[in-house]
Amino acid sequence: MFDTHVHTTFSTDSKMTLEEALRTAEEKGMGVTLTEHMDLNCRSEGKFVFDIDKYFSEYERFRGPKLLLGIELGLTEEFREENKRIADNNPFDYVIGSIHFLGNYDIYYPEFYDGMSKSEAYREYLLTMKSNICGEKFFDSLGHIDFICRYAPYEDKEIYMEEYGDYVDEVLKALIASNIAMEINTRRLNDRAAVKNLLSIYMRYKALGGEFVTIGSDAHTPKAIGFNYRSAVEIAERASLKAVYFRERKMEYMTY
Repeated sequence: MFDTHVHTTFSTDSKMTLEEALRTAEEKGMGVTLTEHMDLNCRSEGKFVFDIDKYFSEYERFRGPKLLLGIELGLTEEFREENKRIADNNPFDYVIGSIHFLGNYDIYYPEFYDGMSKSEAYREYLLTMKSNICGEKFFDSLGHIDFICRYAPYEDKEIYMEEYGDYVDEVLKALIASNIAMEINTRRLNDRAAVKNLLSIYMRYKALGGEFVTIGSDAHTPKAIGFNYRSAVEIAERASLKAVYFRERKMEYMTY
């Protein structure tokens, strides 16, 4: 059992040490895959990038059955080739591809949403996601399809299939065509409405021919490791999807 989305101090927004991550994972009886942030389109110098050589130099000796070393790449057409070079030329176990920025805007911050309706913002988000999946494959799983739902300022933040199904379908079809897995991110799974809505997306993924999901907490603190893991397993089982993780960029089936 692996939490496949964990950030330590190599990520700009995490203060969790490797020792804390390992200790917590052992206490919870699970392995962890570290996935430090690399967002080349972040306009703040030195933010959300890290020294890959230093990462391996400091952490390689800890890599083993319960600790895998990965990266979370911020998807962007502008830096597609550089992202691919990073993924292909370093000995990562696992590469997540995620949308964190749209154009020059970090969607964590309210400035992106100024003057935009929910439909406009979510349409741009999903279209950008789809366009960054199409093309040569260099990442293993799509991170948190519902990332925008965490931070959007709208009263109802969910991505509903009834409203955005055509755009979601394009994302899911692109994943399936590229043989890229889809993450079940556990961050919002303590919200019953979010669980219900996300289940509809994962069931649609299955209906279109999707098979594989990774499970990740997006932990930035020790207590978040393994957060809502059982809820993610239930989503995978209800949607008849296979939970997997990656070692040396090769898929392995998850055991619980």
